[in-house]
Amino acid sequence: MPVGLEQVRRDWTRLGSAEPLWAVCVDPDKRDGGWDDDEFLASGRADVDPAVARMDELGIRPGGGRVLDFGCGAGRLSNALAAHFDEVVGVDISAPMLEEARRLDRSGGRIAFTLNERADLSLFGDDSFDLVYTDLVLQHLPTALAEGYVREFARVLRPGGVMVLGVPETERRTFKGMVFRYVPWPLVALAQRVVLRYPAPMRMHTLRTGRIAELVPGGRIAASDEYWGGDHWRHLRHFVVLDGAAPAGGGTA
Repeated sequence: MPVGLEQVRRDWTRLGSAEPLWAVCVDPDKRDGGWDDDEFLASGRADVDPAVARMDELGIRPGGGRVLDFGCGAGRLSNALAAHFDEVVGVDISAPMLEEARRLDRSGGRIAFTLNERADLSLFGDDSFDLVYTDLVLQHLPTALAEGYVREFARVLRPGGVMVLGVPETERRTFKGMVFRYVPWPLVALAQRVVLRYPAPMRMHTLRTGRIAELVPGGRIAASDEYWGGDHWRHLRHFVVLDGAAPAGGGTA
């Protein structure tokens, strides 16, 4: 396992063991088990339902029903996606997160939760999914790893499939935003653990729209919508249609 990915696995294993729901939805009022299960799952529907409606509005909603929820964590979005599609595969690097996801599974057997500790998606063959959905996950990965996964999304998508990528486009020019932009990561990680009392640090990176277009040469960005107004990041939700044939390579069925 690459060093960067191993560190991500260790951090999110700690977070999943200590505060799985809070780590997925960071809210100061929800520390120490403050999330109610039903409220937590409802927050997933509040994110997914508008995204599905937006695909309908754009005329790009996939006709098929197999979805990859990348970085599924405790299954917040997986359950919401299962209300709209036939089959959801939730993938995460944290075994404790997946244990929590299985506990919260309300899909009646239409979600499969899978541990993936690789820097690729070779668990899945080419053209395996109609939709790849990931929200506020790629930001927590070192840039090279995040970009590699985006390439893998294109590989596992069927032609005509859709990616929905929720990522920060840039830091806002606020104190917090500039801290993330200019302060070395080890100092940010130390502050998160000592001052904010995070069980493990959460790294943050941006992924710009132009770079996504470069990573998916067979794709078309149908829309890039600002959807979350935090005080230190400008978040966009990109709807990417794979118009061309998926690139060859990599996975096995």
